[in-house]
Amino acid sequence: MIKIFIGFNRALLAMPKPWLGWTILLVLANLVLPWFFFGTLEAAVVLAGVILSLTLMITLYSKYGFVRLLGVGHIPWLFTVPWLYSRLGQAAESGGFYYWLLAVVVLDSLSLVIDAVDVARYWKGERTPTFTADGNSF
Repeated sequence: MIKIFIGFNRALLAMPKPWLGWTILLVLANLVLPWFFFGTLEAAVVLAGVILSLTLMITLYSKYGFVRLLGVGHIPWLFTVPWLYSRLGQAAESGGFYYWLLAVVVLDSLSLVIDAVDVARYWKGERTPTFTADGNSF
């Protein structure tokens, strides 16, 4: 399993710089910044969603490689994004907590649009892995 995880991360790092930057933003918002708000229900939900998403994506990666189907891994966000949006009104608009929630809602929403396009392209036949564990692209 460690070898699969390493391969997945190597493929991530092999992405073109704009996509790698996008991925880094998602990791910051969903995996790093929640620790600054540890103890809040919102941070716990975001972190649980990341764990579930990574589990789904690593499982898909182990079976199919780095393909467009990996967007399915963000399915938990279909539930967390609307809920987090509903929590914005309860957050202090001047605090970092509010801006973190807003960033997660915006970034994850945009990611879901990208994921929907990628999964649709996969189902239409674009099934060749885009990157490999050794960092080579197709």
